[in-house]
Parts: sequence; structure tokens; C-alpha cells
Amino acid sequence: MNTKLEATRLPAGWLVLAGVAVAGAVIVGVSFGAADLSLGSILTEFVNRVPGIQLHSGMGSAEAAVLWKIRLPRVVLGLLVGGMLAVAGSAYQGVFRNPLADPYLLGVAAGAGLGATLAFVYGAGSGGFHATLLPVAAFAGSMIAVSVTYMTGSGGRGGTSTASLILSGVAVAAMLTAAQTYLQLRHTEVLRDVLSWVLGRLSTAGWREVIILLPYVVVSAGALVLSRRALDVLALGVEEASALGVNVRQVRIAVLLFASLGTAAAVSVSGLIGFVGIIVPHAVRMAVGTSYRRIIPLSLFAGAAFLVLADVIARSLMSPAELPIGVVTAFVGGPFFLVVLRSTRKALL
Repeated sequence: MNTKLEATRLPAGWLVLAGVAVAGAVIVGVSFGAADLSLGSILTEFVNRVPGIQLHSGMGSAEAAVLWKIRLPRVVLGLLVGGMLAVAGSAYQGVFRNPLADPYLLGVAAGAGLGATLAFVYGAGSGGFHATLLPVAAFAGSMIAVSVTYMTGSGGRGGTSTASLILSGVAVAAMLTAAQTYLQLRHTEVLRDVLSWVLGRLSTAGWREVIILLPYVVVSAGALVLSRRALDVLALGVEEASALGVNVRQVRIAVLLFASLGTAAAVSVSGLIGFVGIIVPHAVRMAVGTSYRRIIPLSLFAGAAFLVLADVIARSLMSPAELPIGVVTAFVGGPFFLVVLRSTRKALL
């Protein structure tokens, strides 16, 4: 057993490749936009922030403001949201032993959406409430949703019936979405804000949103990365994992808690950006195998790079207008999900 787990350690080369992918996505993300900023001047601006180094980038104050106050916070927020959604998706797939599990399919995002909508309706759009309590409302909604999904899907016995969990998640998500729609129709004064949020957005990103989200991502993603070995053991089966000394119930609760916390926080600042939690872990799994010791950390990097590049596409397809980023991920994720569903249909029967 130990020999098998040792053999699944993440090679350093993959980490280097993941780091290069993230760095490339950042460069592309900050280079693209209506204002013409050269790659050389952008890189020089970054180098200028290194203590003890002073170079002339050639940027004026307006161009520097575009880089540091508009583009960079948007890219950083995309990194945090994409990484969090991807690592949460891979963790859900591990804890449920289901390749189709993701925060949206299990109703977590719908719960977060309802919580956030309640926050919009009852005052989140004004003052500091939006900044501080919106993530709390989204988190509460997500925890209620995943709890109901898990209890009804497992029959209260802690089991992990794949089909029943998925069906339960679909039903819970449908009910919560219906409640969210009812609230929107009852409070049309917040409809525009809610719809903009539901479709997913990074266009309102600023350093404040980054600061709000960062601690949630550090805690949640960090905990999920640390759980990667337990998820590998859990993949052997409940009885086998218990025989090896793993407290299956505690592992599941802890993973669900941190995955839901991170997802809720990401959704609260970016809206509902779907399919990242399915696309990225599966792409990583196809590249490095089925061990969560590799999938979890690489999904964090790959999800970050993926969402930044998806945001670039969202900004460019209808320039100068922008598509909601959730539309871009849905265009990619919908067909991808159907392919995965077809390839795993025997396991669901």
C-alpha cells in the first residue's frame, strides 16, 4: 500500500509546468485589453516592484493605473476563483468517488446562489454589507444545499450511491434555483444585479474582492491539498480505507466543509461560473492519472490558468462589449460534460 502511494507522488516537472502555465496566463491576461500596453513595459513594471530595482517602463500614470488597478486585480481574482473551483471539484469527485461530482451538480452553487440572492434582496447591495456578509450568506446557502443533497442521496447512512447522489443534487439545485427565481421576480429592483452575478463575472473585480476572497482560498484550498492522501486511500473503498485507519466519516465531512467554504466564497465574488470543477480535474486526470496526490495540487494551478484565459476569451469575442465568463465556460463545459457522462455511464447504472 505504502509503495503504491509513494509511486503517486507529484513529479517536480509537473509543478514547474503548472507554474509556467499560470505565469503565461497572467501575462496574456494583463496584456489584453482596450488600452495598448506593450509586453515589455508590463514586464518592466513588474520588475520595478522588486525592492532595490528601478527601471523606466515607459508607462504614463494612466497606463500604469490600467495595469495595476484594472487588469491585474481582475487577473488575480480569476486565478483565485478558477483555482478554488477546480480544486473543490476534484475534492468532491474524490470524496464521492464520482467523476461527475462538482460543486454545481451537487447543488452547492445553487445554494450559494440563493444565499447571495437573499443578501442582494435584503440589503447586500449597499455599503459594507455587500463586502462582508455576502460570502457568509453564500456559504450558509451552500452548506444547507450540500447537507440536504448528502443526507437524501446517501439515505442518511453515510453511503455514496453515485446515481442517488447525483439525482439528489439535481433536485436540490432545481428547488433552490426555483426559490431564487421567485425572489428575483418578487424584487425586480435587484434583478439586474442578480442576473449579472448569476451569469458569472470578473468585470467588477478590484483589489477589495481579491482581499475578501484570498483568506477563504488559502484556508480551503490548503486544507484540500493536505487531504489528497486521504482521498487516495478513500478511493480504495470505504471498507479498505477504514481497515487502513482512515476515519471515512471525518474525512468526508472535512472535505465537504472546506470545498463548500471555498466554493461559496468564490461564487460570492464572481457569480456562478460553471463547469470549471469538472473540466479541469478531468483534464488533469487524463494527463497524470487517477491519484489525488497529483490531481488536487495540479487542479489548483490548471483551474487558475484556465479561468484567466476563459476571461480573455470573454473579453475578446464581442469586444468592446464583454460576454459573461460563465457563458464561455458553459460553451466548453457542456459538451465536455456530455463526453464524460457517456464515458462513465456504465458506472452510473
